[in-house]
Amino acid sequence: MGFFDFMTEDIAIDLGTANTLIIHNDKVVIDSPSIVARDRVSGKIIAVGKEANMMQGKTHENIKTIRPLKDGVIADFDASEKMISMFIKSIPALKKRMFTPALRMVVCIPSGITEVEMRAVKESCERVNGKEVYLIHEPMAAAIGIGIDIMQPKGNMIVDIGGGTTEIAVIALGGIVCDKSVKIAGDVFTNDIVYYMRTQHNLFVGESTAEKIKIQIGAAIEDLETPPEDMSVQGRDLLTGKPKQVEVSYREIAKALDKSIQRIEDAVMETLSQTPPELAADIYNTGIYLAGGGSMLRGLDKRISQKTDLPVYIAEDPLRAVVRGTGMALKNLAKFKSILIK
Repeated sequence: MGFFDFMTEDIAIDLGTANTLIIHNDKVVIDSPSIVARDRVSGKIIAVGKEANMMQGKTHENIKTIRPLKDGVIADFDASEKMISMFIKSIPALKKRMFTPALRMVVCIPSGITEVEMRAVKESCERVNGKEVYLIHEPMAAAIGIGIDIMQPKGNMIVDIGGGTTEIAVIALGGIVCDKSVKIAGDVFTNDIVYYMRTQHNLFVGESTAEKIKIQIGAAIEDLETPPEDMSVQGRDLLTGKPKQVEVSYREIAKALDKSIQRIEDAVMETLSQTPPELAADIYNTGIYLAGGGSMLRGLDKRISQKTDLPVYIAEDPLRAVVRGTGMALKNLAKFKSILIK
């Protein structure tokens, strides 16, 4: 171990459309919304993460909130780089350092990503002092994080529902055998709710409110065993222009999300239909694993299970399954070298 190794710090990043998580020394040290607030006059970034998130939908003309990632891919290069850099600088253990240490990073990326998009992620990381940057596909990271031994000659199916994309993959022998990435995930659910409130209740609600509705009473089926209580939603009345409040039930939200969930189901079915028979036999026994924030939608596991006739399991702490897997890959670089993209 040379002087360089002593100066190098290892970090694992799950750069998500909705949230960015960073692991350093086996601990999740950053768990923040992937959002940046920029001053339009000076062009300076004034806030990132939770702070910027609170400004969303409440800004005046000199402040703009940006989500640098769209559909799991970097849409705003400059903002994403500043965001990554500010997150890394705010890691408690690195704050004490006089200068930013060299970093060895493993970053996870959606499986449907292009070469150009991959390069954008890599360059962003190299600019913030990433000396060794490895990329890992999201379903792989999710599988490792769930605790599946991915090197076995055995098929496992992962459905990772994030903010921008839903990644579906069948994994065996440390590789992705067949996969599908659809751009229907948490963000689309949120927009479905905004649209529903507009058309059914004449109520105009913002994204943050729709997100709250999704978390509090969101559901994938209309008959839940333990239904959440109705929720009071405030917004602007489209007819009178006055602020008003309506009561919304989980059944309504299930209706609002129905079409989008159907499209996720279709993608799962399509992936199953492309699975080689030997692996399909394995999946019949092991079932389907759900990860990502979208898997916490009430009744979604039941709905996918009814559609596929397979057992469906939700990862424990699904929001962190991907970053946990990314962290494990970083720890055992030698073991997982074959699945990382250099």
